[in-house]
Amino acid sequence: MTCRNRWFRGPAPARRGSGHRVFRAQPMPEQPSAGTRRNIGRRTILTLMRGGLLAAPFGVSAGPAPADATPPLRRLVALDYGLAETLLLLGLPPVGLVGAQDWNRWVGEPALPAGVVNLGSSREPNLELLQQLAPDAILSTPYLAGISHRLERIAPVLSFPMYVPDGQPLALATEALSRLAALTGRVSQGMAALAAVEQDFASARSRLSGTDRRPLLMVSLMDSRHVRIYGANSLFGAVLTRLDVANAYAGQTNFWGFTTLGIESLPPLADARLVFFDPVPPGTLAALAANPLWTRLPYVQAGRVSRLPPVLMFGALPSATRFARLLADALTGEHSHG
Repeated sequence: MTCRNRWFRGPAPARRGSGHRVFRAQPMPEQPSAGTRRNIGRRTILTLMRGGLLAAPFGVSAGPAPADATPPLRRLVALDYGLAETLLLLGLPPVGLVGAQDWNRWVGEPALPAGVVNLGSSREPNLELLQQLAPDAILSTPYLAGISHRLERIAPVLSFPMYVPDGQPLALATEALSRLAALTGRVSQGMAALAAVEQDFASARSRLSGTDRRPLLMVSLMDSRHVRIYGANSLFGAVLTRLDVANAYAGQTNFWGFTTLGIESLPPLADARLVFFDPVPPGTLAALAANPLWTRLPYVQAGRVSRLPPVLMFGALPSATRFARLLADALTGEHSHG
């Protein structure tokens, strides 16, 4: 995840202020030699690319390793929350992460190990600290392509298109898991993780089979007058499809899968249910409770509103399964708030 919201303070550029110290890029010395980097880095990545492993799907054998095979990547830095949680899914925490101080606020789980170094904001990471970490590679997204030239002076940059125009978030997240499993020599862990993801979806779908399965509106409360609403092409929308729950919002969205609406523009659907996500800006719920534009919405009047813990809207497979589980909790009455 990279920062894409005016008040969302994740590991990325301006939504509002970053909330933490801004690190200015400084000139970096030349890339350390292969010997000082344990022969891991560009040579490893080029070898994997020649062997087709960067895109090899699970279950497809890459054949026996060549005699001069280079070691798998071990020390990885993530400039995106979704890529970081994918590494955690493989059992390989990043050595450094942008916006690490806000992980619990926006991601919730999996837990970020205490030893992960906070590298500042994604647009202006602390390059001096990044170089000290001596990563084997830096994991980034096309959203941050503008700073790749600076990062490449420190370590190879691998870009993962997690959210792109006409993209499918779950498919791209699965591809990212596959690529990272191959790069890190953890294909078996990746296959096990993917099987667990499928089991999580199946479990949530089974739990929801006994509910009324009303069409669902999914929003983040931006302030007392605006919401971010998630469409079919969002991560959350893709999860609804897997759970056989209809997305009640059919309006246009950006390629991250959301759009911002005024409270007055929320669809007044008689049979819908609404869920909203933490965190909620201070004072917002009290203001909404006094706003007739909110209180007269049919699903608000009927008490069909549920509050969910934080889920990373720009996340990968761990965020997808977290949402599935929390939604099943809410709609089966375990964490429902009217």
